[in-house]
Amino acid sequence: MRRGFKEDAKRLALEVRAEIGLGPLDRLDPRDLADEYGIPVYTVTELVAARPPARTWISGDGRSVFSAALVPCGTGVLVVDNDLHSPARRASSLAHEMAHVLCEHRFTEALITADGCRAASREDEAQADWLGGELLITYTAAVAAARAGWDDRRVADAYGVSTSRAAMRMNASGARLLVQRQRAARARACAPRR
Repeated sequence: MRRGFKEDAKRLALEVRAEIGLGPLDRLDPRDLADEYGIPVYTVTELVAARPPARTWISGDGRSVFSAALVPCGTGVLVVDNDLHSPARRASSLAHEMAHVLCEHRFTEALITADGCRAASREDEAQADWLGGELLITYTAAVAAARAGWDDRRVADAYGVSTSRAAMRMNASGARLLVQRQRAARARACAPRR
């Protein structure tokens, strides 16, 4: 990721959350964010109801491959959400797609290349992963959870994400390490001098 992106993502996540009336510790429903930006979200079930082969693929082999996609539509975009996934995975997927919008990433009509890979650049995907995580569990929320001694399951439950997403945010944000260092510094400062 470009230098400074993570700090920019912290600020952007807080600004965007404030736009929909959320503070840094509040749980975000990414659908509220899509609504705020006027981006329709359609489920796979809605889109493939008339196409049995597509439904068979998405509920079989495609289930692990496809989570969500930002799809160009006229002059705008829409999101296709795989409603066969758990609510926690869907929240992460939708936050990721909304992060593409917030980062103003460019999209082509093709969602995948001829060899079956995603058409988005690695840089764009890394940015969307990071900002999507920051939208769901802000740095401020990660630090607060670390101070409270929450394990990954408790963080996941509080913010409606998977345990693996919670672990990623708690580790990548450095929140637990920060709190551990702060506590160690306080302990040293309060220790009797010899």
